[in-house]
Amino acid sequence: MKLEAVREILNCRVIGGGDKLDQEIEVGCGADLMSDVLAFIKPNALLLTGLTNVQSVRTANVAEVKAIVYVRGKFPDKDAVALAQEEGIVLLATNLPLYESCGRLYARGLPGGSERAEGLSDVKRAGLLSTL
Repeated sequence: MKLEAVREILNCRVIGGGDKLDQEIEVGCGADLMSDVLAFIKPNALLLTGLTNVQSVRTANVAEVKAIVYVRGKFPDKDAVALAQEEGIVLLATNLPLYESCGRLYARGLPGGSERAEGLSDVKRAGLLSTL
């Protein structure tokens, strides 16, 4: 999924990296604990979080995350914005809560990291959703 599609789906404001919205992301991850991000996220991912300090960007950089969406109407502090610019990480912000943001992206076809690792196809995913 392209970052421009993420911006549209979540009605995001672009904080930084607006020239990189044509980048493709492969998976999404929603977390406020950066230790969970490091444990579970895959490269070329989108991170959705409410953690707005510089640590969110440091973690994203280590985990090879392409973009961060700050949820719940939150915005990163100036140090986080500066580091993201330096590292080439796109920053977006949405007023939506974390749960709804992840759900909207999942419903539009962005898999989570565990699905990518397990090789779940859209057919298998549709079967999982129908059991809910």
